[in-house]
Amino acid sequence: MSTARRSETLAQLAQRAGFAVEWTDARGIAQRVPDSTLAALLECAGLPCANATQMRHSTSALNAEQSSRRLPPLITAEFESAIELPASAVRTGSHYRIDLENGGHIEGRFTAPRDAPALLAPLSEPGYHTLTVHDHRLTIAVAPPRCHTLGDAWRALHGDAARVPPIWGIAAQLYGLRRNGDGGIGDYSALATLATQSAQRGAHALAVSPTHAMFSADPGHFSPYSPSSRLWLNVAHVDPAAVFGPQAAHEAMREAAQSSDTSRELEALPLIDWTRALPLKLATLRALFDRFDDTERASDSPHAKAFEAFCARGGEALEDHARFEVLHAAMLKEPGGARHWRDWPAPLRDPRSEDVARFAATHRRDVDFHRFLQWLAAEGLARAQREAREAGMAVGLVADLAVGCDGAGSQAWAQPDDMLQRVSVGAPPDLFNQAGQSWGLTTFSPRAMHNTGFRAFIAMLRAAFAHAGGVRIDHILGLRRLWLVPEGESAQHGAYLRYPFDDLVRLIALESWRHRAIVIGEDLGTVPPGLRERLAAHGLYGIRVLWFEREGSAFLAPGRYATNCVATATTHDLPTVAGWWSGSDIDWRNRIGQTLARADGRDPVALEHTQRAADRAALWLALQDTGFAPRDAAEPGPSAENAPVDGALGYVAASASPLVTCPLEDLLGLADQPNLPGSIDEHPNWRRRLPLPVDALFDDPAFAARVRTVVRARALAAGIETEAVAATAAAGGTSASPGDTPAAPSMRSEP
Repeated sequence: MSTARRSETLAQLAQRAGFAVEWTDARGIAQRVPDSTLAALLECAGLPCANATQMRHSTSALNAEQSSRRLPPLITAEFESAIELPASAVRTGSHYRIDLENGGHIEGRFTAPRDAPALLAPLSEPGYHTLTVHDHRLTIAVAPPRCHTLGDAWRALHGDAARVPPIWGIAAQLYGLRRNGDGGIGDYSALATLATQSAQRGAHALAVSPTHAMFSADPGHFSPYSPSSRLWLNVAHVDPAAVFGPQAAHEAMREAAQSSDTSRELEALPLIDWTRALPLKLATLRALFDRFDDTERASDSPHAKAFEAFCARGGEALEDHARFEVLHAAMLKEPGGARHWRDWPAPLRDPRSEDVARFAATHRRDVDFHRFLQWLAAEGLARAQREAREAGMAVGLVADLAVGCDGAGSQAWAQPDDMLQRVSVGAPPDLFNQAGQSWGLTTFSPRAMHNTGFRAFIAMLRAAFAHAGGVRIDHILGLRRLWLVPEGESAQHGAYLRYPFDDLVRLIALESWRHRAIVIGEDLGTVPPGLRERLAAHGLYGIRVLWFEREGSAFLAPGRYATNCVATATTHDLPTVAGWWSGSDIDWRNRIGQTLARADGRDPVALEHTQRAADRAALWLALQDTGFAPRDAAEPGPSAENAPVDGALGYVAASASPLVTCPLEDLLGLADQPNLPGSIDEHPNWRRRLPLPVDALFDDPAFAARVRTVVRARALAAGIETEAVAATAAAGGTSASPGDTPAAPSMRSEP
C-alpha cells in the first residue's frame, strides 16, 4: 500500500471511529492530526492499523458495529417525540411491544414507506422501557423535556404555588474542612455540620469537591479529580465515630495503637499530611471493622443487617472494587511495587480470572474490610445530604463528577472493555497553555457505550446522584468531544474524539429527573458554538465566573449574568478574590515555570502584573457603580489584605443567575487557591485546610459579615430590599423567600 493510500485509508478509518482528522486551534488556524497520532489513538481504541491486514480487520469490526441492520442494546429518545429506528433493521408490518417502566405496555405494527425509517409513536412516559421486535429486545431511554431544575427543587420544598427566589449556596473542598477529632482530614461529619449551619443561614446548596474513591494503599495519590473509581467513595473522609459512636471509635484507636497526640498534631497542621494521616485513619477503621466482624456480624445486629444489605445492592461492582484495593496493596508490597494493574501478573489483570477469585477467597476478611469502608462512606455522605435537606435546603449537596479516572485504578481494571486504554484526556494547546494539557486520566470508549447500551455511563451517573441534590459535571464539553493523547506523548500530539452528545445529554436528563437532582455543567474554556444553548435547552446549568464575565475590559453588570447558569466569584482552579487582587496567582505560575518567555524580550511577569492592575481598576469601578464599594473611596492597594472580598462576593450574589455559590476560601478572605493547574508538588494542591473548624465558621465576625452581604445581594437580585433577610442570616435562622425569579416550565418529576 502506497504512503498516500495508507494515509487516506487511515484518515477514513479514524473518521469512522469518531476521531477528528482536522481541527481548529485557539488562533482559528486549521490543523491536521499527524498519521502517527491517528494510528496510535486507533490502536488505543481497539482498532489496530499497523498494516493492511489490521486495517481490513478494524474496518470490518466498525462495519459490523455500525451496520444499519443491527439494533443496538439501547436507544435514547426525547419526551413526546417520534422514535426512529433504522429502516433495514425492522420490516414494515412487523409487530412490536413496548413494556413501560411503570408496568403498562403498548403494542403495534411498524408501517413505513419502503426504505423510510421505521417510526414508533412518541412516548409521554420518561424512563427505561423495553421494546420487543420479534425476538429482539432493546431498551428505549426516554428523556424528560429537561433536567430537574432549581425551580423544581424549590417547589418540591415549598409547594407548587411557591415563588422561586434567587438562591445561594457554599462551595467547599471536603478534605479541607476542620473538625475536632477528624484525624487531620476533612470528613463527612464535618460536611454534615457545614450543611446544617449553612442551611440555618439561608443557604440552599452546598457544592462539594469530588468524593470519588481513591487508592487506599497509595496515600500520596490524593487529587480528587484523578480517582481510582467514579462508582465508589473516598474512604479517607470516613468519620470512625459516625456509625458506631465515639466510644467505639476511641477503643478502636486504642486497639490500633494510635496516639491521640499524633492525631492532634495532624489536625493542627495547615496542610494535610496525606501519607501519615490516611494510614492512621485506616488503622483505626480496621480495628473498628475487626470488632464488628467478630461480634456484630455473627449476632445479626442492625448494623450487620445494614451492611449486608449494602453489599447486596453493591453486588459485583462493589466486590470488584474491594478486591482491587486488596490486590493493589499486595502488589505495592512486592519488589518494584507495581502501581499499575497492567504491570501485575497476567492472571491478576483480569477481574474474572480464577486467580483473582482464589486471591479474594484467601483474603476474604481484607476484601470485606474494604466493602465495610464503602458502607461507612455511603452512610456518612447520605447523612450529610439528609441533614442538609432536613435543615431546609432545597438542593442540598451538589456532588462533583470528575471528567475521568486514573487508568491504573479499580474502575479501569474492573471495566477494561468499557474504558479507553493507554490514552490520557486533556486539552490542545491554547493561548493560555501553549503546551496543551494531558491530565493522566482515561474515560469511557464511545464504541463501548454504544455496544453495551451505555451501562457504564448510566452506573456512573447513578453513583453521582446517589447522595446528592445536584451534580456538577466537570468539563462538560467532553459530552461532545474529548482531546485524547496517546500515553507517553506530549499533549500537543492528540486528537479530538467525538462522543454521542444527544444520547449522553438525554441520559443525564433522565437520571436527573429520576433522582430529583439538578445538573450543573462546567462549561469553561474553548466552548464549541451552540453547545451552551443545547445544554440549556435540556435544563443543564452552565457556570459563570466573575473573572471571565467581561464586555471588553469592563466587568459584566450583575443584572446581565445568564439566567440559566450558576454564578461564582472563582473556582478551585482559579485564584481567590484576595489572591487575584494581589496577583499571587501570577507569581505562583512564574515560580513553577509556567510563564513563557516573550519573543520581544519584555518581562512577561511584569506585563501580567500591569494587566492585572488595569483589571483591578475595572473591578473597583464595577463595584462602585453597583454600590458594593464606596463611590468616593480610592482603589485599595494590591495586597491580599486590601482585597475587596466583601464587595466582590456581593457583586456576584446580585447577579441574575438563579444560583450563586460562594467558595469558603472567599468567605474567609483567604489568598491561596486549592489547586494550581499544571503543578504537582510545586504547589500544595488539594492539601490546604481551613483555618477554622466548621462549627466556628459562622461565629467568625468577618465570615458572618460576608454571609450577610451575600444574603442582602440575593435579595437585591430578586428586586427587593429587606433588612429582615440579613437579620435572619445573622441570627442563624432560615430566611424567608426574598422574591421571585423566572423558572423553567413546570413538569412534575415523579419517577
